[in-house]
Amino acid sequence: MTAAQDTTLALLTRYYAAFATQDHAAMLDCLTDDVVHHINQGEAETGKAAFAAFLDVMDTAYCERLTDMVLFASEDGTRAAAEFRVLGTYLKTAEGYPEAHGQTYDLPAGAFFSLKGGKIARISVYYNAADWVEQVS
Repeated sequence: MTAAQDTTLALLTRYYAAFATQDHAAMLDCLTDDVVHHINQGEAETGKAAFAAFLDVMDTAYCERLTDMVLFASEDGTRAAAEFRVLGTYLKTAEGYPEAHGQTYDLPAGAFFSLKGGKIARISVYYNAADWVEQVS
């Protein structure tokens, strides 16, 4: 493993540790100011402020825990990926989706990252939205 891979994997480990404790400040500290967030089956958003707003919405509508985490990094450390399971509870109805009443779900998911200057510059998260809808319906 290269030093660049080690550095990238350490950054992703910090990012996901912060996610686990809902430490938004620590998550945002892992990102570039102009981070691009590609939301699963949604529009891309740019910037830390947009990402912080996304996190706030997520924390109100869902309670999620990630398990079975596996991290990968390119040799030069500029690209990375994560594979995991999302164990969650649907807390607040999201517009256009089934009504929330505490349903639980278990989804395989993945995320892809680009890194720049030792920070995350792009996050693209993917999961099967139809599977999620079926589980909470």
